[in-house]
Amino acid sequence: MKINNPFLSLQRVSATSKIFLLQNLAVMVKAGLPLAEALNTLAEQTGNKKLKNILNNVCAKVSEGRTFGESLGDYEHDFGELFVNMIKAGEASGQLEEVLHQLHIQTKKDHELMTKIRNALTYPTIIVLAIIGIGAFMVIFVLPNITSLFTELDVELPLATKIMIFVSNSLQQQGLIILIVLAAILAVFIKAVRTPGGHGFFSALTLKIPVLSSIIKKINLARIARNLSSLIKTDIAIVETLNITSRIIGNPQYRKALVETAEKVKKGGKMADSLKNYPHIFPPIIIQMISVGEETGALDEILENLASFYEEDVSQTMETLPTIIEPILMLFIGAVVAGVALAILMPMYSLTENF
Repeated sequence: MKINNPFLSLQRVSATSKIFLLQNLAVMVKAGLPLAEALNTLAEQTGNKKLKNILNNVCAKVSEGRTFGESLGDYEHDFGELFVNMIKAGEASGQLEEVLHQLHIQTKKDHELMTKIRNALTYPTIIVLAIIGIGAFMVIFVLPNITSLFTELDVELPLATKIMIFVSNSLQQQGLIILIVLAAILAVFIKAVRTPGGHGFFSALTLKIPVLSSIIKKINLARIARNLSSLIKTDIAIVETLNITSRIIGNPQYRKALVETAEKVKKGGKMADSLKNYPHIFPPIIIQMISVGEETGALDEILENLASFYEEDVSQTMETLPTIIEPILMLFIGAVVAGVALAILMPMYSLTENF
C-alpha cells in the first residue's frame, strides 16, 4: 500500500527518525518481540507522520506474511537502497539484529558528519548574506545622498568615486532588472549542474580547488568506507556492495571508480588493484589498507577504521573552518569599507585643496 496522502508524499523521513527507528527496533528484536508488533509499537511512538504511515503499511504487509525487506522495498525512495538491501540481507542470513545495529551506526555517523558540515557552513553563510544585505542598503539608500553632492560639482572625480556613483545609480534605476537577471543566471546554473554533464564537470572542478578539494575527498572517502564496511558485514557480495555504494555516493568521479572496480572484481580482480587507477581521488593509504584487508580477510574492519579516521578528520576540519574563514571575511569587509571610504573622502580632499 503506497502513501496516497499528497502532503505526506512531500515530506521526508529525516535521519533522526531513521535513527530512532533502528535503535528501538534493534532493542525490540533482541528482546524477542515479534517484528509486526515491534513495528506497530514504533508507529505509535514516532512523531514523524510519514514514518508512522510507512510503518503502519509495512506492519500490515509483515502480518500478511511478507518479509520486512520486501515490505520496505516499496519505500526505497524514503530509506535508500543501502537501508533496504541491508535489511534483506539480514533477514536472509538470520542476522537482522546485527544488521539493525550496523545500520544504526551507519545512519548515525552519516548524520553526524552531514550535521557538522552544515553547522560549519552556517556561520560564514550568515555573515556573507549580512554583508550583501548591508551593502545593498548602503548603496541604494545611503550613498545616493552623498554622491549627489559630487555629481553637482563641476570637478574631475577619482575613478573609485565614479565607480561608486555608477553602481549606486544602476541599483537605484535598474535594481529590479538586475535582480531578475541574477536570479535567472542562478536558475540556469542550478539546472545545468543537475544535468549529468554539468554535474560531472562541476564535481571534477571542485576536486581541483585548493582546500575545498581536500574536504570533498575526505567526506566521500569517509562515506564510501562506512558504506562498504556496513554492507560487507551483512555478507552482501563484494561486487553488489560496490555497486550499491556507487549509487549512494553523489560524486560522479567516485561513482565511476566504484562501478569500474565492481566490474574488475567481478572478473576476478582485486579491489585495491583497481583503485590504483584513480590516484587523484583515492590516496595511497586507502589502497594499501584495502589491500591488507583483502589479504587478511578483515576488509570490513579495516574499512570501518578508515571511515572513523576520515570522519574524525572531517570533524576537526569543520570545527576549524569558521576560524579560517572569519579572518578572510574580515579582510574582505575591511577592503570594501576602505574602498567606499576612499571613494567618498578623495573628492572631499580634492575640494579642500582647491579652496
